Amino acid sequence: MTDLSCSPPLPEPPEPATQPASRPVPVLRVDGPDMRPCLDEVVEEVPVALVFNGISHAVLLATPTDLEDLALGFSLSEGILESRSELYDLEFASTANGIELRLEIASSRFAALKARRRTLAGRTGCGLCGVESLDALARPLAPVAAFPPIPVTAVTAGLAELPAWQHLRKLTGAVHAAAWISRDGHIRALREDVGRHNALDKLLGHLAASDRSGGFVLVSSRASYEMVQKVAMLGIGCLVAVSAPTALAVRLATDAGVTLAGFARGERLVVYSHPAGLGLATNLKT
Repeated sequence: MTDLSCSPPLPEPPEPATQPASRPVPVLRVDGPDMRPCLDEVVEEVPVALVFNGISHAVLLATPTDLEDLALGFSLSEGILESRSELYDLEFASTANGIELRLEIASSRFAALKARRRTLAGRTGCGLCGVESLDALARPLAPVAAFPPIPVTAVTAGLAELPAWQHLRKLTGAVHAAAWISRDGHIRALREDVGRHNALDKLLGHLAASDRSGGFVLVSSRASYEMVQKVAMLGIGCLVAVSAPTALAVRLATDAGVTLAGFARGERLVVYSHPAGLGLATNLKT
């Protein structure tokens, strides 16, 4: 089970060779008979390798921002680490082909990682690339602890704040966001990335040392099985998506005690599991 206690701060990673989150490219804008050349800002998508104790485990295509959050969030949500205290060191290395995030982790966790024999080759939006067998999907997942109901009005308020926080989306129109929203409906943290799983992992890494019992996660995408799995791994009891969930995500959320809602738009949303987490008493069993 994930250790929710506070741990010492992570060692400060050295600054990587900076890579911008976006870059301008020349384009031709066409509007009926009118055409004009100009510059357009395009989000960067960089191969990011996660290397644990010298062994490369996963390659993600990610936006090169908040990479220390990505490394920690991925490690926790994938069950590689059980707590942030098991991450001893984190270094960045820029290569000709991308960025390496070199993590030094506890020897017991590294031994468990090797035993899993899992190698990923992640693509944008790819959640389960490289899993070796169907049995590998059945990762043990403890039900999340009970939490005080979150007012539905907090979802409405958080949705209203979301556009103002999505700076990279405003600039490029090509990224997803994952936000942590408190019970009062205010966004407390948000991370963006070209990959929705990456955005969520960045947020979870940021939240690793925080109290995660008093709020919920809002994602600007659909809610897949693995996104439910990731929030449940960190003991988060409510996930809200602006788009639809998958049937597998609904089944996992139901089993894990996660309140899952989708199609969150304005004051509307559809609750797929455990409506009591949003203070709603309706029984979903048919």
